[in-house]
Amino acid sequence: MNNNRNTLKGCLAACFVICLWSTWLVVSRLGAQSELTIFDLAALRYGVSCVVTFPFVIYFKPWKNLTLLRTTILTGLLGPFYIFCVFGGFLYAPVAHGGIFLNGSLPVLTLLFGTIFFAHLVSRNQIFGLILMFSSSIFALQDVSANTAESAWKGDILFFVSAIFFSCYLTLARQWNISMMEVLFCSSILNCLIYLPIWIWFLPKGLFTGFSSDFLLQMLYQGIMPNVVGLLLVAYAAKNIGSAATAAFLAGVPPLSTIIAFIFLHETLGLLGWVAIVLIAPGIVLVAINKKSV
Repeated sequence: MNNNRNTLKGCLAACFVICLWSTWLVVSRLGAQSELTIFDLAALRYGVSCVVTFPFVIYFKPWKNLTLLRTTILTGLLGPFYIFCVFGGFLYAPVAHGGIFLNGSLPVLTLLFGTIFFAHLVSRNQIFGLILMFSSSIFALQDVSANTAESAWKGDILFFVSAIFFSCYLTLARQWNISMMEVLFCSSILNCLIYLPIWIWFLPKGLFTGFSSDFLLQMLYQGIMPNVVGLLLVAYAAKNIGSAATAAFLAGVPPLSTIIAFIFLHETLGLLGWVAIVLIAPGIVLVAINKKSV
């Protein structure tokens, strides 16, 4: 009975993560199209999350378990260049492409990096999933619609580069058994201390042109939802239903984010774009789950 209840709680947490990350893609696209610069969005992400997580980091002192090399690598992988690629991608490409090339690429790249660098085994189902996801990417690149401009390929490349960074982080976090507090310390606290002075003194800003609903929305989503709430929910879901099953739930992000973008941003896809969305979901599931997954 308790196992069933825990499984249900884990599934609900994973479903909330899908909604959270899907909405984050839409909010990020909205922010990139607003008066805020991508540098402002990065400042909100690191600044607000630093304020929220600082008391917990001070209490748990995660730096005690981190070497200088690991701290440097994790901070760099989750640092400004990674987030600039994410936000910069939304300057050129629609939300659906973010779901495909950012979220959709994560299981593929994580699997490849684990196989190449740490000799993780790949199953037949995972190979088939990789083929589906590669096909999805090809269809997405060929998609032509009102919201898919000729320059969308620039956004797709930026999304893919950001996925490489985050996949490297996921692979190393698994290999090094990195805790959530250690991630928060590197991603929020250290990146805030590094980035905010550079942003204040050198980078273009639109943040101080006037406070608006855009600012409040971006402050909430960039600073709190994915960095803090998302990490907590992913950890809770993985504890109750397993990491592979939790990763498989991410298959819902591309189609849900596309639907949300259609409702609130009026973004549409062409036929090939919808084919890409249909292919990406089962591909993610096959890559995330195999016979030996737990």
